[in-house]
Amino acid sequence: MKNTIKLAIMLLAVSAVMSTSCKKDPQAPNNGKENGHEWVDLGLPSGLKWATCNIGADTPEAYGNYFAWGETEPKTTYDWNSYKYGNGTYDITKYCSQTGYGNEGFTDTLTILQSIDDAASVNWGGTWRLPTVGDMRELRDNCTYEWTTQNDVNGYLFTAQNGNSIFLPAAGYYHEGELCNAGEKGYYWSSSLYTDCPDGAYYSYFDLYYYYLNDYGRYNGMVLRPVCPAKK
Repeated sequence: MKNTIKLAIMLLAVSAVMSTSCKKDPQAPNNGKENGHEWVDLGLPSGLKWATCNIGADTPEAYGNYFAWGETEPKTTYDWNSYKYGNGTYDITKYCSQTGYGNEGFTDTLTILQSIDDAASVNWGGTWRLPTVGDMRELRDNCTYEWTTQNDVNGYLFTAQNGNSIFLPAAGYYHEGELCNAGEKGYYWSSSLYTDCPDGAYYSYFDLYYYYLNDYGRYNGMVLRPVCPAKK
């Protein structure tokens, strides 16, 4: 009888240890992958997951590739002459909310990039897409952020209430054939058209002192940080 009781106590002890060891560490990053690309859970109200790297980058610190807004491949020159939806000028041929900006008065009802024009959707597949300006506001409003250096690269570190974080390098942007402000400022396209002046689109900007959302000419080349509603 004593041996039976002793064995039962030992089994309970082993069970308790196994149960404890299987519990997830609440401080551990909640990362996962969507179609081969890693995301991190920042505990955002929407449940949206942010990628750990830019498109074309292998590490969080790498700049990656640069894209004009609504284009899905990088190129060497970023201007109106080479812009896909500019008709060689700022006369817009797609994503245009005002006749004064459209080619021969063209307008449509598109204000968010379609998947065929979303570089994240085209290059990464799965449920990846570019963040809307609303998604960028959610990131800003639900994280602390600071200018910092990670592995000798300047950028912004966004830290969520759950302790997880993402690093966005200050990759600058391409204007015509020149890379501007790399290492000093960050420019990241959203998927949202700036409807007041539809030759521009929303982007997030940051430097040593500021972080804000603004609009800029669609032909400029900026880096991209995708998002996805990844499965848990």
